[in-house]
Amino acid sequence: MTVVRIIKTARRLRLAALLILPGGCTPATPARVVPKAVAPVRLAKVEAKSLPTVKYVDSTKEAGITFVHTNGAQGEKLLPETMGSGVAFLDYDRDGDQDLFFVNSSYWPGHLVKPAPTQALFRNDGKGHFENVTKEAGLDKTFYGQGVAVGDFDNDGHPDLYVTSIGRGYLYRNDGKGHFDDVTLDCSAKGPNGWLTGAAWLDIDNDGDLDLFIGNYITWTKEIDKVQGFQLTGIGRAYGPPTHFGGSFCALLRNDGGRFTDVSESAGIQVRTPDLKVPLAKSLGVAPYDVDGDGLVDIAVANDTVQNFFFHNLGQGKFEEIAMPSGVAFDQSGLPRGGMGIDWAPFLNDDRLGLAVGNFANEMTALYVCDQPKTLVFSDLANLYGLGAATQPPLKFGLFFFDYDFDGRLDLLSANGHLEPEISKVQASETYEQPVQLFWNSGKPGHTLFVPVKPENAGPDLFKPVVGRGTAYADIDGDGDLDVVVTVNNGPARLFRNDGGNKNHWIRLELAGNGKTSNRDALGAKVELKSGGMSCHRQLFPSKSYLSSVEHTLTFGLAQLDHADLLKITWPSGKVSAFENLKADRLYRIDEDAGLRD
Repeated sequence: MTVVRIIKTARRLRLAALLILPGGCTPATPARVVPKAVAPVRLAKVEAKSLPTVKYVDSTKEAGITFVHTNGAQGEKLLPETMGSGVAFLDYDRDGDQDLFFVNSSYWPGHLVKPAPTQALFRNDGKGHFENVTKEAGLDKTFYGQGVAVGDFDNDGHPDLYVTSIGRGYLYRNDGKGHFDDVTLDCSAKGPNGWLTGAAWLDIDNDGDLDLFIGNYITWTKEIDKVQGFQLTGIGRAYGPPTHFGGSFCALLRNDGGRFTDVSESAGIQVRTPDLKVPLAKSLGVAPYDVDGDGLVDIAVANDTVQNFFFHNLGQGKFEEIAMPSGVAFDQSGLPRGGMGIDWAPFLNDDRLGLAVGNFANEMTALYVCDQPKTLVFSDLANLYGLGAATQPPLKFGLFFFDYDFDGRLDLLSANGHLEPEISKVQASETYEQPVQLFWNSGKPGHTLFVPVKPENAGPDLFKPVVGRGTAYADIDGDGDLDVVVTVNNGPARLFRNDGGNKNHWIRLELAGNGKTSNRDALGAKVELKSGGMSCHRQLFPSKSYLSSVEHTLTFGLAQLDHADLLKITWPSGKVSAFENLKADRLYRIDEDAGLRD
């Protein structure tokens, strides 16, 4: 299938209802055709009683989280108003607990409201209670924010922030004294009418410092949007699909000693259509991972209504985009989907690797699986593993793998919510607010591997419908288990405390590279944990989900095992460290050169 045909086919409905052009004319080619329902593969059932008794409790108010996202909507129905924003866990003050940074958007010029909405930083007291420290941290900035990536770009031991927005990006350097300075300078993707989205820190050339990959959505301005004249039958003006806007380029900024050089074109990151030679990307989620184990980090990108990207790192600053031959570009019919959130995981604790992509409503979540990652060849096996029909109805945004019950297997969570507030008036099966989906990993291929978790299993709080967007996880209260935050488009964020996930044993790792041959954050480190016949693998890359960043600490569930027999760390420099007989239920701080710090 040629890219020309793919692009033509991609002109499908962004809404399940018919979009009418000005004057009442029906478009000759629909913008999005709703796929037929996916027939589930017949798998042996896993009994509900097998699911863990782990409750997620809404602790937003108790924790002191008062953040409310602003999308600036004033009735003009501009596409950015639908997208929401990301969130990040980070230990900005290096006191050993996870703080929270929320990306905020703003009102449009001509509709300014005082006080203006700003970005938000909440400091954690170590017990899961937060204080708003935005102003004193210098982050009380107003712009139409989208995503965030956390990384120590100058190797000084303090996590810095890169925040994307419509029009530009912002680099905030952590001075180590509780304040962030805007040092953006040349650290922003270039190009007119840019809409920066997902971003990730990573060391593309293993030179010991962090480079920056930036996703870019569509070519957009308010004027371009307003002249499109999108209409929802019987309702009026509607939010339009990205198929009616031009594509864009992703960007790659190489870190040259604290200053950045745009190497996007020379590195092979700028993808064009082969016919018109115009920008192809409509990128949202970004997830780095060394897929083939060659020591070079690769990059997966979720694109909306055009093919996904898979940038294979060839070394010497060069990437090759291989999503089509690798099998991660399209759905099983060879068509593009509306990709939002994204994450990698060795979800069966063996050689198999999975890439999950949360897609638009009526498009199931993708689970591209590769049995032998060195081959770089994947197949979408979502239906085979239980993520087919169950994930098809909602509109999926934030998505990640994590072990919420510490049984040693990676589970999957997806935050959901529609774009169009009026969608239920034209499609009864869809709602604007939608519940989170949580899937427990049964560890039983041939059975339903990913089992939908119900309110009776995990409590009702997590499943209260919201317009979910970015989501991330961290241990906010020091009890070991993983808590979850969800941002809500034009609404209050929600923080969910994990109660009962630490009934099983666990080990948590805080890694520090030497800041010379490895970046100080140790991003790209590979960790293998073995105990009692169980072998778990992780790679340290916090950028994932939808425009978000999870905690940098790595967490391993051990089930009923009370220790790890072997822990092996392969640092970004290539150095290998090994530790034996580590006791469970502890956080270990490990330095590349100094070893165990406590």
